[in-house]
Amino acid sequence: MAHVVRNIVKRTTGVTGIAVHREPLETLRGLYVETLSQLQRLPTSATYRKETEALTNERLQILDNSTDIPEVERAIGFGQIEEAILVAENELRLTHRVAQWKPWEPLMGKAPEGQWKWP
Repeated sequence: MAHVVRNIVKRTTGVTGIAVHREPLETLRGLYVETLSQLQRLPTSATYRKETEALTNERLQILDNSTDIPEVERAIGFGQIEEAILVAENELRLTHRVAQWKPWEPLMGKAPEGQWKWP
């Protein structure tokens, strides 16, 4: 019996508004590297930086350990790789905003009574 090599090309994501990405692994890696770079602008004590660095490094390690897209999709857990790219793009945008907002700095004024209480 002859060995058959299958080339599977995904034609659609099946998700409205999300096209199939031509180089998803390279793009995702680039987004993660850029996010880690931008996080360096935040203080090392900032909770957002610590948590986002840990998560981004974890996902980057997934990419380091596999070039199989379905395996990467399962490990990251966002559905299709194109959806993981969208999440990574949004995280990178948020990183820029957090750097502008500086939530680690003291409040400009006194917080209203009950501001930090949770029911």
